[in-house]
Amino acid sequence: MTEARVWNARSLAEALSGTELFSSGEAQIELIEGAEASLYVIMREYGDLPVFVAPQGEQIIVEALLWPESDVTDATAFNEEVLLSRQLFPLSSIGLLNLPGEERCYSMFGALSTTSSLASVLHEIETLAGNVIRATEVYAGYLKARA
Repeated sequence: MTEARVWNARSLAEALSGTELFSSGEAQIELIEGAEASLYVIMREYGDLPVFVAPQGEQIIVEALLWPESDVTDATAFNEEVLLSRQLFPLSSIGLLNLPGEERCYSMFGALSTTSSLASVLHEIETLAGNVIRATEVYAGYLKARA
């Protein structure tokens, strides 16, 4: 039996850079070094949507910020709608993040194993980007109007 490859931020950045999505310019990738290295991905075909990819431990988290909690007009109704409509967003979930020094934000995320194939990681990134766009459309009625 062959041992599966375990991705870390550097090896995943190198592998993703060689794929059609990134070599064609449809997406851009940057390795963010640090105690917990991660990847910063800009999805050009999704309006320059920023996506974070963090391989840590046994999982890879793929995540994008949605909007600040204060942008939601009725948090109770919105949270209930999110729980009831989870099937609209395959492979993705919505949660709240406490960002250091900032207000809480809703985010959309997916997770997969650090032993997942490169094709699976690409699929997760592209699926999440599409789901973020869909979420902004589906939940627009719960958000405060922008001036």
